[in-house]
Amino acid sequence: MSSINATRLKKGMLILLDAELFRILELQHVTPGNLRGFVRVKLRNLRNGALADQRLRSEDTMQRATLDEIEMQYMYSDSAGHHFMDTKSYEQITLSDEVLGEMIGYLVPESLIKVEFYGTEPVGIELPQTVDLTVTDTSPAIKGATASAQLKPATLETGLVVSVPPFVNIGDKIRVNTESGEYQSRA
Repeated sequence: MSSINATRLKKGMLILLDAELFRILELQHVTPGNLRGFVRVKLRNLRNGALADQRLRSEDTMQRATLDEIEMQYMYSDSAGHHFMDTKSYEQITLSDEVLGEMIGYLVPESLIKVEFYGTEPVGIELPQTVDLTVTDTSPAIKGATASAQLKPATLETGLVVSVPPFVNIGDKIRVNTESGEYQSRA
């Protein structure tokens, strides 16, 4: 176990709180006027799925959960969940929508993903910094629009919707930042 200062927490981290494992869903650093700053954190309990809000002082320390990462191949999704296979032992696991959350939009079949385990329990995945996805639907480019003009929405092969420049068309492969969910470039 390693301790981490409240101001160094990040979205997606796993922490131990009262011997329970929580994933950070949202966090906000608040510094009200002449008062001391604090960190407002929204957490999900990984055992029972319950949501919790926590207010931490800047000097508070949290116990960061130590995870094992195993490289697995994402295979497919169905009503039972999202299926991954260990590339060494060929063992398969299934993760639910609750465990993956917004990360589902970045999963492409046959991609290699690091699955995080707490003991023997799979608790989440670590996505690469960027993923390349194909545009399946977007409005056509507007004549006379420049590259610095407004953005337009584009639906990607996984169902994820991102804002893209006007020159991006259906069938283009684009690179998306998995942390911010923003378009980066053509792939």
